[in-house]
Amino acid sequence: MKWLAAALVVVVLMLQHRLWLSADGVREVSRLSDAVETQQSENGELTARNQQLIAEVADLKAGMSAIEERARSELGMIGRNETFYQVVPVRPLRTAPARAEQRRQTAAR
Repeated sequence: MKWLAAALVVVVLMLQHRLWLSADGVREVSRLSDAVETQQSENGELTARNQQLIAEVADLKAGMSAIEERARSELGMIGRNETFYQVVPVRPLRTAPARAEQRRQTAAR
């Protein structure tokens, strides 16, 4: 009877060792759960991107407004009866101390 109890204790200890300390135990399950969660979030992002692309393709097939929008934004084109205005930002004027500092840096080189 003592041998049977000792054998059962040894079997239980071996199973616990395999569960907690082996490479395919609890650590592996945790790692795989994290990998599944990461993949699911990536799949969600890709699904949203695919839906956006499907809507864009349908819009391009349906009408000219999407084509005109692309031509304006990506190619810089304008319509026949439109006027193009280019706004150039004003550059700040250099001051005398800034010029003197630039001269000192140039002379130091």
